[in-house]
Amino acid sequence: MKKILRPCMLALWLSIFCTMVFASCSSNEDNSLEGQPTIERIAERGKLLVGTTGDYRPLSYLETDGNYWGFGIEMAGKIAERLGVDIAFVQTSWPTLTADVLAEPQIFDLAIGGITITDARRETMLMSDGYLCNGKTILCRADEADRFRSLADIDRPEVRVMVNPGGLNEKFALANLTHAQIIVHQKNEEIPSQVAKGNADVMITEITEAPWYVQNDPRLAAPLLAAPFTHGEIGVLMRKGQEDLLTLVNSVIAQMKADGSLRQLHEKYGLVYGY
Repeated sequence: MKKILRPCMLALWLSIFCTMVFASCSSNEDNSLEGQPTIERIAERGKLLVGTTGDYRPLSYLETDGNYWGFGIEMAGKIAERLGVDIAFVQTSWPTLTADVLAEPQIFDLAIGGITITDARRETMLMSDGYLCNGKTILCRADEADRFRSLADIDRPEVRVMVNPGGLNEKFALANLTHAQIIVHQKNEEIPSQVAKGNADVMITEITEAPWYVQNDPRLAAPLLAAPFTHGEIGVLMRKGQEDLLTLVNSVIAQMKADGSLRQLHEKYGLVYGY
């Protein structure tokens, strides 16, 4: 005899079937996050927390209206896009950067914006692959560009060199300029104008930062831009134990190199593309 399902029985079977399908889909989603604790935490939160200094044009800058812009800010957006979450920026500083990355409870998931990859940082934290070539150079007044043609020209008692505290610029100056006057100025973004006004002769900076100021202030020059004192790369910084997030970030960087979007970002901000 052929069995006929009554409406109530049919509804029950449909309910059971849908529950099984939903459970299967949920199981597949859970499996995709299995073994990825950082990514899972970010996904559950629905937001990527990004630490950035906001004082480093054109990589990371905080405007008076509270909005961030820059090369690194757009890179962070690409990472959040890959994660499928929103993004929120948390202000940090160069003197407190390491402490903020390692803080308990955790303040942000990763830090971005002008952070040079170094062995010292890799000893205690994780750093991504490089996405921007970097190197130490100087800013000076345009009418004194011929005065500074080498590190020896800068390392003189009469030369006033201004740096921001706590970062690699200060470390470079202290290690390499033993005769020049080193002036520490708290706000990195104010130093170019201090040089332009004559309150300092030289700013130790990076090849990623100097071109923006030269283009936007005719009083300034970067005479050693083509011959930086050091060579390095800028990457994304995060605490150890977040290897799953590091893998994802490196995947985003690799994809941007492959599809040409990283080159386009360099061109947008007037930076040298070295990949």
